[in-house]
Amino acid sequence: MKTIDTRTDVRDLVHAFYAKIRSDETLGPIFNGQIPAEKWPDHLDKLTDFWETNLFGIARFKGNPTAKHQRVDANYAYSIDQTHFGRWLQLWFETIDESYEGALATKAKQAARKMATGQFLAMWSNRPANKQHAGPGLL
Repeated sequence: MKTIDTRTDVRDLVHAFYAKIRSDETLGPIFNGQIPAEKWPDHLDKLTDFWETNLFGIARFKGNPTAKHQRVDANYAYSIDQTHFGRWLQLWFETIDESYEGALATKAKQAARKMATGQFLAMWSNRPANKQHAGPGLL
């Protein structure tokens, strides 16, 4: 077991995690359906930037994960649910626990839990059926 200390550690974690995601029975079809095989290297670099920003406070990531998740949800007829996010978290925790320990490993788990909840709620509240029933100021 090692600690997460460098961008290389983050990169290795991200690559190991998304290898699991891509082959997962539940999540693989979604991720592989949205990201063509030739785009995965760039996507993994962007995800490494994302996690480096979150874990080390280095402002390297540029993007809008919420908009991306909302677009994926729309592409799948608003069928992405808590089960998908739960599986994502399960694989993230499993990947961390296989190789890493320490404060930043814990921080990565806590950040992922918070992000999964926030992304699901943002995605859910953006669905057309939920927008229709929201009162003023609720969204």
